[in-house]
Amino acid sequence: MSSEPQFFNQPGGVVGKPLVRVEGREKVTGKAKYSAEFPLPGVTYGVLATSTIAKGRIQNIDVTAAMREPGVLAVLTHQNLPKLAKTPNDAKGKKDTGAPMGFMPLTSDQIFYSNQPIAMVVADTLDHAMYAATLLKVTYTEQEAPIANYHDPRAQLFNPAKVQDGKEDGHTRRGDAKGAFASAPIQMTTTYNHPVYNHNPMEPGSTTAHWEAPDRLTVYESTQGVTRTQSTLVAMLGMPREQVRVITKYLGGGFGCKGSCWPHTVLTVQAAKAVGRPVKLMLTRKQMFTSMGHREDQSQTVQLGATANGKLTSLIHTKVSTTSPWDNYAESNSKIIDLLYASPTFEASYEMARANVMTSTFMRAPGEAPGSFALECAMDDLAARLGVDPIEIRLRNYADHDYSSGQQWSSKSLKQCYARGAELFGWSKRNPKAGATRDGHYLVGMGMASASYPVHNSQGTARARLYADGHAVVQSGATDLGTGTYTVMTQVAADSLGLPVEKVRFELGDTNLPTAPNSGGSIAAGTVSSSVFLAAQDVWQKLIKLAVADKK
Repeated sequence: MSSEPQFFNQPGGVVGKPLVRVEGREKVTGKAKYSAEFPLPGVTYGVLATSTIAKGRIQNIDVTAAMREPGVLAVLTHQNLPKLAKTPNDAKGKKDTGAPMGFMPLTSDQIFYSNQPIAMVVADTLDHAMYAATLLKVTYTEQEAPIANYHDPRAQLFNPAKVQDGKEDGHTRRGDAKGAFASAPIQMTTTYNHPVYNHNPMEPGSTTAHWEAPDRLTVYESTQGVTRTQSTLVAMLGMPREQVRVITKYLGGGFGCKGSCWPHTVLTVQAAKAVGRPVKLMLTRKQMFTSMGHREDQSQTVQLGATANGKLTSLIHTKVSTTSPWDNYAESNSKIIDLLYASPTFEASYEMARANVMTSTFMRAPGEAPGSFALECAMDDLAARLGVDPIEIRLRNYADHDYSSGQQWSSKSLKQCYARGAELFGWSKRNPKAGATRDGHYLVGMGMASASYPVHNSQGTARARLYADGHAVVQSGATDLGTGTYTVMTQVAADSLGLPVEKVRFELGDTNLPTAPNSGGSIAAGTVSSSVFLAAQDVWQKLIKLAVADKK
């Protein structure tokens, strides 16, 4: 007879069941503390002053009037800000620090983009700091007119060997896509233009930095990953990891913009060091547009070569986008385009133009969202040209394996999704003629599209403690992006431990806890829940050994 308890490794059925949000009461009653809401003794307030030009140099910053204001403790500029041990201002520095942008403001007098931080005012109240910041008198030496984007006639396009800091190839080819396109009976070329998109979560970027001792720092940060933020701060400050603590208990949205450690966080830490007191900074809504990245403006050209009955023979994707003066960041749109459908040939290339903007960054479904938009529009156009149903054109090009790698799918149910979606949506009643269906004064359209997102994985850890009174505490340095990590991990822990939900407390959002990956790219739920499950198994193994030893 097994010595294991009957619920060991047997889920209790909590996962997948409706459950009131574990953190719901704290949020609706206002008890939940976000990163700008920790009441630290002696806290001061930081306000960023930003440039009014997009390209040039700072000639002088007159801080006299600002420093005369009541409550002002410091005006920090490139001339007096405490120095960093390492900056991302070159390729090696960016790689070593993990910073999202190859430039750190307030390290020189040079202006690269509009609303670039040029000073931080620190005062005893937010009002004092905000008013003092308006009194700064800045004179600039303007250089030639800035370049706004790749549309500027002066912009110089180039083909990067790598994009996304070397993570993706700038040019990929499978077979002779151009030759196949040239010989295809059906040839279609379409271009799709996208403007800049900005993240604007309910909670702006915010940092509260507290030097508890000259060599011990605690940062309350609005971040999607406390571990990644800690790593960047450790590298830039040149401090041991155990002396830098990052805490994020609640997050008011992020969508990718809070996935990295941006300059305002580092500047707040430097300011707290300079004034010898905790400093709290919250970006203004206006500053959110120029402080935490964006989705780059881009143009996508999709070329489809097909047989007379709509079978793809060639797929060519070309993307042109704007990048910053320092970085080659571009969303990898082509990956999803090479994945969704069966095409024997494929080619993708990226072109960029440097402009006076900050570096773009990942935005919800980075690459997959705009890439699939372009491809699906092109497939609809192909269907319309051939007079074929949009679902049928996709079935004719159904990929029974991954053409981008040649590997078989572990599983794929897209055909079933098409069938079930069509049934539920009443697709058979659709009138394919544009503008033919009305509901009173409104035109009614019915459409469909395919979409996919990769499964990412990462390394995560968790800790589980089971107490004599039957309750358990489970911990991991994960972040609840607002999508329910507190609740999901409580469910997994309850099932894994065989305990009622009310007997389990899950703690997250602190680098003092076991490390976990960022909340982003659909990574956290799978990674952290696996870690929680394994930690729970270890708890039961140890408990069994104790019970067996006690019997002896």
